[in-house]
Amino acid sequence: MLLSLFNILTLIVPLLISVAYFTLAERKILGAIQRRKGPNVIGVWGLLQPLSDGLKLFVKESIIPNNSDSYIFFLSPILTFIISLLAGSVIPFSEKGFFVDFNIGLIYILAISSLGIYGIILSGWSSNSKYAFLGALRSTAQMVSYEVSIGFIILPIVLSCGSFDLQVIVLSQKYFWYVAPFLPLFLMFFTSALAETNRHPFDLPEAEAELVSGYNVEYSSMSFALFSLGEYSNMLSMCLLNVILFFGGWLSPIFFFHSFFWFGLKVIFFVFLYVLLRAALPRYRYDQLMSLGWKIFLPASLSFFGLVSNFLFSFNLFPF
Repeated sequence: MLLSLFNILTLIVPLLISVAYFTLAERKILGAIQRRKGPNVIGVWGLLQPLSDGLKLFVKESIIPNNSDSYIFFLSPILTFIISLLAGSVIPFSEKGFFVDFNIGLIYILAISSLGIYGIILSGWSSNSKYAFLGALRSTAQMVSYEVSIGFIILPIVLSCGSFDLQVIVLSQKYFWYVAPFLPLFLMFFTSALAETNRHPFDLPEAEAELVSGYNVEYSSMSFALFSLGEYSNMLSMCLLNVILFFGGWLSPIFFFHSFFWFGLKVIFFVFLYVLLRAALPRYRYDQLMSLGWKIFLPASLSFFGLVSNFLFSFNLFPF
C-alpha cells in the first residue's frame, strides 16, 4: 500500500511541478517577446512565482453561484484535473524510465484525452450561465472534432511500427525519426493538438470578447486553479506525445548517446513553440476552425492513411 502511494506521488509531484513552471515559462517567454521582464519579484528571477500564485488561489474564497448545481459545479474541476494527470502514467521518459508498461499506451492516452470533455461540459451546464454553457459547447465540439483527426493521423505510425506500445514506437525510430517521412502528418498532429487543448490560435471557448472567458467564467479560487492546471497538463501531455510519435522520444541524433536529457530538450522545444504561437498568431474564427478540422485535416489524414497502408502492403513491409 505504502509502495503504491509512493509510486503515485513520484508521478504526480514532478508532473505538478512541471505544469506549475510551464506557466512561469509562458509568462517569461511572452514577456521577452513583448520586451518586458515578466515575473521577477517573488524569488530569484521570479522562480517562486508559481508557488506564490498557487498559495494565493488556495487561500481565496470559493464562490458558488446561487442557481448552480453545486455538487456538479464543485466536482467538475476536480474531474478535469484528475483526468489530465492520468495520461502521464504510461509515458516512457527513457528506455527504463516509465511508471506503467502498457502495450496499448497510445489508445489509453487517446481514451483519457476524450474523457476530459466530461469535466468541461459538466462545468458549463452546472454553472447555470449562458456564457459558461456556450463556452462548454464550443469546447466540446472543438475537442470532439479534432480527436477524430488525431485518431487517423496516428494510424500510419502504428502501421509503420506495428504496435500501440509507446516504447516500441520510440525504438522503431532508431535510425530515422518519423517527422522525416511523415512531415505532413506531424504538421496536422501539432495543429490538431493545439485545437484539442483549446490553445491559441484555437482558444475559441475562452474568447473574452464574446464569451467572457468561456466555461470557467463562474469559477474562482482553487476551482479555477484546477481548470488551469488541467489545461496546462493536457498541453504538456501533447508536447510529450509529439516528441514520442515524431521526434524519437529519448533517442538522440547521436546514435550512441540516448538519454532522458534529449527527451527533456525536445519537450522544452515544443513548450517554447506553444508559447511562441500564442504571442505571434491571431485567433481563428469558429467556422474557420471547424472547416479546418472536418474539411481539410480529416480528408487529408484519411488519404495519407490509405497511401501508407497501400505502400506497406504493396512492398510487404508490414512489421506484424
